[in-house]
Amino acid sequence: MSFRKAADLLRLAEIAGARHGGVSLDEIEETFGVDRRTAQRMTRALEDTFRGVRTRTDEARRKYWKLDAGEARMVFAQGLREAELTALEMSIRRAERDGAARDAEALARLRDRMLAAMPGPHARRVEADAEALLEAQGFASRPGPRVRVRPDLLGVIAEALKAPQRLTIAYAGARDAAPRARRVEPYGLLLGTRRYLVACEAGGDGRPRHFRLDRIASARLEPEVFARDPGFDLAAHAARAFGSYHDAREYGEVVWRFAPEAAAVAREFVFHPDQEMTEAADGSLTVRFHASGHLEMAWHLYQWGDAVEVLAPEALRGLVAGHRRGDFPALP
Repeated sequence: MSFRKAADLLRLAEIAGARHGGVSLDEIEETFGVDRRTAQRMTRALEDTFRGVRTRTDEARRKYWKLDAGEARMVFAQGLREAELTALEMSIRRAERDGAARDAEALARLRDRMLAAMPGPHARRVEADAEALLEAQGFASRPGPRVRVRPDLLGVIAEALKAPQRLTIAYAGARDAAPRARRVEPYGLLLGTRRYLVACEAGGDGRPRHFRLDRIASARLEPEVFARDPGFDLAAHAARAFGSYHDAREYGEVVWRFAPEAAAVAREFVFHPDQEMTEAADGSLTVRFHASGHLEMAWHLYQWGDAVEVLAPEALRGLVAGHRRGDFPALP
């Protein structure tokens, strides 16, 4: 067996041991990027290598492979790898950078517990390798512009989202002279140039509204819980905007055409999760999607100078007119 196949088999054993219901062929295909026959060979190798593999079939006749606890503990005893510790450290630093103090503390505790369970020499080697990877990637040296958000505010919102519980927020809208109290039912957070709390007003019409976190003066957790609308999908809701700002009046088809000299670069971008790209005979690239948020689109399009043209909507085309420079020395 090759090193790559052995590593994949160990990873499959980790997944089969960690997931309560086991792992299916579809999940193996998706995780390892293999076809059905290769996934089947991997499950046979799993059964041949580990005696504690059990299988079950669900109502849809999908088969799952589960590694029992005893053998799973042996697999997990190998501890953290440097790439995994690096990912943990990067997540901690992202949380600290974004003001999510509770998330940073929880991840740090997880990291420390896992390192403490490893033999000393192994733990020191993994820590040294992970530190080298972090320095090479330069994560700490890329702060980037962001709006400050108080960690205590994020902590209260996180607690409300778990239950879920209602919140009373002191919020200053664009037309408010001072913050006023609003009782809301939180559904999630949108992270972008600015951050928004997605919530419905308690006793209101049930439509989700957006509250800018930098305009929330305070937040108080209320004792009463509420039932979220089971039909609400945060990812689908977020996809209705280009960034974090939503405006139902702007929602519609967006069409951009990138010049041939910018097409190769633009092709590497995911401008929107539902985008469609088509290439023309002249080498230009057309991108289509449906969203709102013209101002955030204009901010992004400015970076491309005159290498991009807005074909639709007309309102966005007018917004960027006069700002398409041709003297930028590089593309985004």
